[in-house]
Amino acid sequence: MRCEESRWLVVVENSSSIYLSVVVIKYEFIRRAGQKYFVSFKERGSFSKAVDFCSQQGLELALPQNEEENNALTQVFGEGDKTAWISINNRKAQGNFAVDLKNQPLVFTKWAEGQPDRSVQDTGCTMLTENGFWTVTQECSLQAYIICQL
Repeated sequence: MRCEESRWLVVVENSSSIYLSVVVIKYEFIRRAGQKYFVSFKERGSFSKAVDFCSQQGLELALPQNEEENNALTQVFGEGDKTAWISINNRKAQGNFAVDLKNQPLVFTKWAEGQPDRSVQDTGCTMLTENGFWTVTQECSLQAYIICQL
């Protein structure tokens, strides 16, 4: 993945000066929904690549908490395959798809009809589709958009 960055030095003045080094990364896709930002280079990768990439950026793989955030994520789609990974799999959820990757209960879901697919016995990964619904697949190596959140 390409990662263009600029470095800035920010000075915060209190009783003493604190110098912080800030890295500014230029994403191709940036959307704000409420207090959350979603960012992407509009590139695709496997589920594990998506989790690793976001983590390396100091971010988390996207997980919408409401309809507004869910709709914001669908705006990343361009031509071709219109799916994006979201931060749910059954490795920690023990097949019930009721928690996120940090094992926290989901506060919002938008499962497609027949989802989550409870026949997925081993590891399954969750994708957001172009119509905003969520689906589970065993094919975690599929190439879907990588969207991180901060």
